[in-house]
Order: sequence, then C-alpha cells, then structure tokens
Amino acid sequence: MKTIEDMDLKNKKVLIRCDFNVPIKDGKIVDDNRIVRSLKTIEYALSQKAKVILFSHLGRIKEESDLAKNDLKPVAVRLSKLLKKEVVFIPVTRGEKLEKAIDSLKSGEVLLVQNTRYEDLDGKKESGNDAELGKYWASLGDVFINDAFGTAHRAHASNVGIAKHLPSACGFLIEKELNALSSVKKPSKPFIVILGGSKVSDKIGVIKNLVKKADKILIGGGMAFTFLQAEGYETGSSIIDKNNLDFCTEILKKYSDKIILPIDFKVALEFLDTEGKNKDINEIEYNEMGLDIGDATVNLFENYLKDAKTVLWNGPLGVYEFSNFKIGTEQVLRYLIDNNIKTILGGGDIVAAASEIGLKDKVFHASTGGGATLEYLEGKTLPGIEAINEK
Repeated sequence: MKTIEDMDLKNKKVLIRCDFNVPIKDGKIVDDNRIVRSLKTIEYALSQKAKVILFSHLGRIKEESDLAKNDLKPVAVRLSKLLKKEVVFIPVTRGEKLEKAIDSLKSGEVLLVQNTRYEDLDGKKESGNDAELGKYWASLGDVFINDAFGTAHRAHASNVGIAKHLPSACGFLIEKELNALSSVKKPSKPFIVILGGSKVSDKIGVIKNLVKKADKILIGGGMAFTFLQAEGYETGSSIIDKNNLDFCTEILKKYSDKIILPIDFKVALEFLDTEGKNKDINEIEYNEMGLDIGDATVNLFENYLKDAKTVLWNGPLGVYEFSNFKIGTEQVLRYLIDNNIKTILGGGDIVAAASEIGLKDKVFHASTGGGATLEYLEGKTLPGIEAINEK
C-alpha cells in the first residue's frame, strides 16, 4: 500500500481525511486524543510544503438541530494550538467560499473544512458515498491521503469517493493501525484472545475468524453469561443474548479446549455502582446480575496469559464505567503490562477503559477503530483501505 511518504506533496493541494470525531461538551473538547493522533501526518505534509486541506466527520447529522452541536470549529481552535499555527476554518462543505479559501492557500498552510456529515442532511450524500459529492471534493485537491482508520470500514464520499479521482495513499495513523493489526494474522505464539463487552452478536465474526488461530479465547464481560447459560449455568438477571445461544452452544462444543469462561463474578442486585459480592458461578441467585469478573477468574485468566507472546483484547471484562466493577479489567491489563506481554487493544470500549484507568499508552497498540477494527479482525475488506489499494 502507498503511504504519504511515497507521494510528491510539494506545492500540492493535499486533501487529508482525518478522524476528528471527538467528544464535545458545551463547545469544549473533552478528549483530544484523536486530534493528537492525526498530527504526525498533518505535520509531515506541512513539512513537505504542501497546502493542507483537512476533512472529518463529527457525530451524526439527522436533522437541523444536529448541526450546531457537531460544528467542527472547536476542533480548528484546538488543532491551531497543537500545530502552533493558524488553522483556517471554513464553516461550509462546498461552494465559492470554500473554493476561494483553498485557492488562496500558500504552501505550508492548513485549512479545515466543515463537518463532512453536514452533507447527510440532504439525502445522506456523505455517508451514502454520493458520486457527485466525492468528485466535487476531489476537484479541490491534487493528492488524497486517508488517515481516518475509524471510518475505513465505511464507503463514504470523503474517503472512497475522493480516492476514486485522485492519486491516493494512507497516512501514518492508518499505516500504524494496519501494521499492528496485521500482526494478528501470523502472531507469535502462544496467541491469546480476550473478548468482553455485552453482546455475543457483536463478536460472532471475530470469534469465527480467530478461534482457528488463537491458542485460547478468554471470555468475560456481559457476553460471558450467554456462553454460561448455553452450558446450563444459572445466570440470574445478568444480560443474555438469547438470539445467539445456539451459536454459543455450537462453538463451545466444537472448541471446548480453546474457549475459557469465568468461574466467578462480582454480582449486585441492580445495575448501579454499588459494592458487589464475589460469587462462584454456581452460587449466583435468580435476582443477581454479574457486573465484573471475580477474583478467581482474574487468577485463572492470568494463568493462561503468563506464557503468552501475543494478546489481542476486544471489550472490557466488566462495567468499567462503574468504579466498583472495572477492577477485573484493570487487574488483567496491569498483569499484561507488568509482564511485558505484547498486547493489542482492539478499539472501542476496551481502549476507552484502558484510557480511563491510565494504561492505554503502555500497551503495544491501542487501536483507534471501533467497527473498523472489528471488521478487520473478522477478515473483512475495509472499503476505505481498498479504495487506496486500487489506485
């Protein structure tokens, strides 16, 4: 795959698709991690004397009232501070104002276009990969760099649409993501997969793809109860994915030697951040719900992990938003870090949990993708990447 370093950027108008989909509250950015991760690609383009034009989505735009709260202006302000130079913000996604601003850009200057999903207000032109819109945006530049891994699993006008019409390459963030995640294809062994989160349905493709490669799959989080119910255990009022009980039964039967389930949980009577009781899986009562893996399960998981050479982890092992039920996730994560075990966090909630605990930057790789990471791990083709490969 071509990367930004393979492209001649000098004096070129370089369109860069970033992922600035950051949380904003009362006009203030709560977490600028995604902006920070885009800096390397932007700074490289500027160092090559490019005229840099940035695109990104923010939130979802379904009606007029969504426009104001998903305005990219706060991102432009924050990006200016991080780059230590002015970022020209154009509050529209097309038209004469945008075109004139781009035409007046000098080499080494940077401009941010308004939220690409503003175009979704009229027939979902962005998220529907409207051909005319992709062609129009492409006409604004000379080179296209896709550096938004988080949307690589979607064919949008601002990634696939633009790439159809311009010389294209990936940025440093996507390059790093693909290098890290591709190590799962031929991992150093023993290769252990940790899966958590609430729903089995979200992980079926990942389980089917990785169960053949992994030495063990350790299952925690809410999804563990569907597997346990399939095994005949009493799971109380814990969350159950009833539509996928048959899948759990079949996969447990076929790979009984590979799939490891929890043996105890921290339970409570309500879904609240209250002090839980540690109970063996055989002791859970009808009115109790499991909200975190228990102490014995932490020890069990660590025993399987002690010799691991590669660990892929997707989904927290408990309700990490609750201080009383993030302990299992934290203990296992600290064990991996303290023992220098190569750990890849597979996007979404496990990365958020690791960030909350303050350990995200201590693992080998924490993916910026959510759905994109899952689909890659399922072995699916990512349209945003494929569009570059086809060039």
